[in-house]
Amino acid sequence: MKIRVIVPVITKEFEQMTLEEFSAAARPDVELSVVSLDKGPASIESAYDEALAVPDVVVKIVQAEEDGMDAVISDCMGDPGVEEARETVSIPVIGPAETSMHVAAMLGHRYAVITVLDRMAPGFHQRALRTGTLGQLASVRSVNIPVLELDDHARLLKALVRESVKAVREDGAHVIIFGCTGMAGLAKDVEEGLKKDGINDVPVIDPAILALKIAEALADMGLSHSKRTYPAPPEKEIIGY
Repeated sequence: MKIRVIVPVITKEFEQMTLEEFSAAARPDVELSVVSLDKGPASIESAYDEALAVPDVVVKIVQAEEDGMDAVISDCMGDPGVEEARETVSIPVIGPAETSMHVAAMLGHRYAVITVLDRMAPGFHQRALRTGTLGQLASVRSVNIPVLELDDHARLLKALVRESVKAVREDGAHVIIFGCTGMAGLAKDVEEGLKKDGINDVPVIDPAILALKIAEALADMGLSHSKRTYPAPPEKEIIGY
């Protein structure tokens, strides 16, 4: 099985880190490849950033299908290009936000998203609305650490635990979702942090790794998106692309 991960930013330094994180979780029979963008933003922290990323994400996903991939992941909690690319390819296209919200709604009555910056909250409310899980969204909290500073894992972990505890105790969350795929690999550590605070029964979802596992499962089962929902776009003149 071949799965490609699209890192939807131009920051090439993320490629090796992403490959290592996904490889640690992938099945032995999965061949992973990771690519970033040639055109787009350095990080995604706004709807504007997402819009800038989408064109090249779609290009990279089309290329993934041409390269024989069995599934592809847009590795960002904005799910940039996911719906657009589904119109252009037949292989499964996985968005971590959409996937984790649906699974969180299965695992608990209410979930909270812990994201990077306060400004991201409206976008998560909109995604919850689109996924039909808005009624189960307890809250969106932030660690107030920009994406390009998430490599300070000690600082990030402390903030994730702090905000997760608040989400459970103050907002009534039963499940925690990381609000940035740059937080990958810390779910178990956050669960341990919650346990030290007396919270032993709240699962923590790592959206990046969950997206990988759903991609594996869909490819195994030969399932992909419906072309009645995502029909191919009509051919027409397009300037600039």
